[in-house]
Amino acid sequence: MPLSNAVIWITGASSGIGEAIALAVSKLENVKLVLSARRSDELQRVAIQTGLPPSNVLVLPMDMTALDSLPNHVERVRQRFGRIDYLFQNAGITQRSTVLDTDFSVYQRLMDVNFFGVVALTKAVLPLMLAQGSGHFIVTSSVAGKLGTKQRSGYCASKHALHGFFDALRAEVHNAGLRVTIVCPGYIKTAISVNALRADGQTHGKMDDNQEKGMMPEEFAQRLLQAVSKGKEEVYIGGSEIYGIYLKRFLPGLLSRILRNREGT
Repeated sequence: MPLSNAVIWITGASSGIGEAIALAVSKLENVKLVLSARRSDELQRVAIQTGLPPSNVLVLPMDMTALDSLPNHVERVRQRFGRIDYLFQNAGITQRSTVLDTDFSVYQRLMDVNFFGVVALTKAVLPLMLAQGSGHFIVTSSVAGKLGTKQRSGYCASKHALHGFFDALRAEVHNAGLRVTIVCPGYIKTAISVNALRADGQTHGKMDDNQEKGMMPEEFAQRLLQAVSKGKEEVYIGGSEIYGIYLKRFLPGLLSRILRNREGT
């Protein structure tokens, strides 16, 4: 099932990785886009930047933590385009706080956005894809979904959880013609660190050095689309930080020493 001539739904589409994916797929032949995030004005901006005719773009603002509303959003997409071929789930937040200091409400917020919202939207879309006999879930995890680092305990937990859920889903739906790709970005130059949660739930408010020096979202999007078109089940995209995943697998003791000697941010 090529990305061209497809209905592609992108969450977190108002900025960063989600916006870059939207602009990249808009260049493909005869695509229809659904753009979702909380900020309607930013979604409208992205929709205009795609250059697609209004009939081919549905701007669909939504809050991933409003779980009861998600089936209604799926129905709106179905009524507009009749199907959903690809669902790119990018909405997410991170943190900058130690386990000792982090208020429990921060953990709840991280899991609500990064895990429960993603699961709920997946479950709402799944019956439609099963009825079609085709469909592809693309889920943005993180290098932090494969290992744990300082001051990211809740973020790492939420991303680790995605791997367990979507690995299980992949096994269940493979024979029904559905596919699942989990992507683990490294440092991508987005505002994710600026919007990170501190121990008290307030916004971190600054760009981390590693994020500032990270891969541009446009390059990330192109690499991801190549992996999706090849049907990759899991893909790692970033710089040298990606090697941490392989150290975790083959030299876990060495990685543990490296991580505990690193600064938390």
